[in-house]
Amino acid sequence: MQALTLKMCIVVVHRLLTWLKLFLNSTNVQQCSLKQQRMAAAERTFSDVKEIILSAHKDTVAEDKVGFYNNWANNYEQDVEILDYRAPYLAAECLSAAFPGDRDRAVVLDVACGTGLVASLLQKMGFQNFHGVDGSEGMLRLAHRKGLYQDLKQCILGAQPLPAPAENYDAVLIVGALSVGQVPCSVIRELWQVTKPGGYVCMTTRANASNREYKEELESVLQLMEQTALWSRVTVLEEDLWEKAVSDQESGYIPGVVYLYRKSVGATPPLNS
Repeated sequence: MQALTLKMCIVVVHRLLTWLKLFLNSTNVQQCSLKQQRMAAAERTFSDVKEIILSAHKDTVAEDKVGFYNNWANNYEQDVEILDYRAPYLAAECLSAAFPGDRDRAVVLDVACGTGLVASLLQKMGFQNFHGVDGSEGMLRLAHRKGLYQDLKQCILGAQPLPAPAENYDAVLIVGALSVGQVPCSVIRELWQVTKPGGYVCMTTRANASNREYKEELESVLQLMEQTALWSRVTVLEEDLWEKAVSDQESGYIPGVVYLYRKSVGATPPLNS
């Protein structure tokens, strides 16, 4: 009986050692993979990022644009840090400074949320409830890992309806996507539609030469909606140091703009909107 018990103990110990070896090997592989990713990321230069940003600004079909962002997702946050891209912080600060409500209960819709940079900043400012929408599965996958969003949906903005209920959100943001080759200005009406009466809509765009026509079209839409009492302007923040210039025709930093509007209570869009 003792010999049988000893034999069983040896078998159990052997299995435990085997499992431990497999676990350690798996851990080492993961650590090596992470180390390789970090080394590769550390080797990225502004020249690498410059080419990526120029590609992002190209006017391509929706499927190609989604594929581009899927491929860029893993390097996105480090690349925009190298670019010194300040729009997420500026937009979050702008909304935070104006928002008078209960941040613990407010529900924020982050449109074109990417990997979740804006939500991460807003959480530090007291906001807790986030829904996100983006066209890229790769970006949404990384946003999900942050654990900030209660709901994430994929949508190609401008080609598909915004997947959000009407008058549901205390604040809606779209940061970085309103520019030439990205999201059409027609999306603005959808942002307004899903915002609660009295809620806030925060938008950004670049103000450099290559985006001038788009910016003019965007501001025309914003002003028309203000003139028809759909919303009121809270603030327009013009920033000279938006992000590092990537075009050969520009140097230093390019400018950008943050727009913050408050949806009017009882407002209804005109029939021809």
